[in-house]
Amino acid sequence: MAVKRDQTSTESLPKLSAPAMRAMENYGVTTLKKLAEYSEKEIMQFHGMGKGSLPKLREALAANGLAFKTD
Repeated sequence: MAVKRDQTSTESLPKLSAPAMRAMENYGVTTLKKLAEYSEKEIMQFHGMGKGSLPKLREALAANGLAFKTD
């Protein structure tokens, strides 16, 4: 099931690799607000998520006044 991403929304996730996007979808992470409910450590445990995705996710969160949950 592909998640429809609205590129004009400030809540949309940044473009990531296909495995990383599937990982996010599998855990129901479809918005930046939902992403902020997880720590970086938790996100890295998603099957398919790589270290290269973290900088993009951090930047997108920061641009919208959000951040990863602290451990």
